[in-house]
Amino acid sequence: MANTLNREDIGELPNPLGLAGLEFIEYSTARPQALGQVLEMVGFSPVARHRSREVTLYRQGPMNVIVNAHDVVAPEGAGGTPAVIAALAFRVRDAGAAYRQALDNGAWAVPVNIEPMELHIPAIHGVGSSRLYFVDRWREFSIYDVDFVPIPSVERHPPSACSLSWFGVVQYIGNDRTEDWTEFYRALFGFEPVPPETTFGILPKGRVLKSPCGSFYLQLIEPEPGILDVEDDETLARVAFATPDVVGTVAHMRERGVEFHETERVHTDVRGALTKGLLHGLSFELVHAQR
Repeated sequence: MANTLNREDIGELPNPLGLAGLEFIEYSTARPQALGQVLEMVGFSPVARHRSREVTLYRQGPMNVIVNAHDVVAPEGAGGTPAVIAALAFRVRDAGAAYRQALDNGAWAVPVNIEPMELHIPAIHGVGSSRLYFVDRWREFSIYDVDFVPIPSVERHPPSACSLSWFGVVQYIGNDRTEDWTEFYRALFGFEPVPPETTFGILPKGRVLKSPCGSFYLQLIEPEPGILDVEDDETLARVAFATPDVVGTVAHMRERGVEFHETERVHTDVRGALTKGLLHGLSFELVHAQR
């Protein structure tokens, strides 16, 4: 993703759902302890566990990550499934109204199997097998007050390392699918493309969409030219963190054991950085942004 945010001006965007940012990003994995170690390397801390499922909440500053190992089975001989981004949760003004409006605009509902005493969080289908949740409880009360039990003697709101916050999510899409996915996010949520000359970070390929609340981005990347159709491989691929000091953040994470790509084509600079695969190809991107 690419350069500084103050270079971007696409005017006020309509915000049909009252979108107000990302509430959480959920990873699905058969190796929750290994993924947890990776998250701690980049500054997250485990703060709560689900009441009835093998699910753990990690947090740093304004960011929540859910690690879901409930009913995830590793393929035989695979050495553990990769950690995959299974869901994004959008903060909205009214979750029920946002869900109904999304369905009216063509979204596909996700049947939610909830246990007794669990909170119902409405969701629609996203790319691949992912889900997009609607959350309207994040201020005085949150969804975690119902479904999670705090881990004793742990700070429930640990500060953000190096002032990290969400910048966005990279989505891999099939050949000639940029317009389709642009329309999907525009029609359902109010996302709009940034000007083509506006870039973020060190990996500016594809098309970048800005959320109507202006707080995060989605980057759509098609396969390299000449590659056969890979529509079945469409997926949420990578999370990007915003930081006011990329070089300082890289130095901090290196002290914690995180390695970064340093090649002629992809290397750390003041605009951004990319971690090397931390767990079966899992990687994170850093993007310079003042928040």
